[in-house]
Amino acid sequence: MGNFPMTPAGFKALHDELKHLKTKIRPAVIRDIAEARSHGDLSENAEYDAAREKQAFVEARVRDIEGKLARAQVIDTTQLKPDKVVFGATVKIYEVDSATEQTWTIVGEDEADLKNNKVSVGSPLARALVGRSVGDELEIRTPKGVRACEIISISFVSVEI
Repeated sequence: MGNFPMTPAGFKALHDELKHLKTKIRPAVIRDIAEARSHGDLSENAEYDAAREKQAFVEARVRDIEGKLARAQVIDTTQLKPDKVVFGATVKIYEVDSATEQTWTIVGEDEADLKNNKVSVGSPLARALVGRSVGDELEIRTPKGVRACEIISISFVSVEI
């Protein structure tokens, strides 16, 4: 398995989620299992089954996060020059067909959030942008079709963690 590129903010968010799962959620699930067990016959106990299912989900998520954090490649974008689009870049593009400007930040897969214009490094948009420079014209293949765009600016925004 390879490394997981992520921003410092993304690393902190995963670390915080892991801490929350281990210190708050896991103990609550254990209490729920103990409570359900006290109700007697486990073979027909829906509460017990639900609590065990939640425990399995929590434990799987803990393992997933621990694995990602162990293989995290935290990239400090404050030291990068805005001459080419790379991981962590905030890119302003002009979309020709709709005559609109859009700003996107290229982040790790766990940080992607389309509502906040954060796109995963593995997305079609990010793959089309990476390696390009200001003024480059490109076609971005998306599930909705091909979009003709031009890169207007590249910057590296420092995110508070």
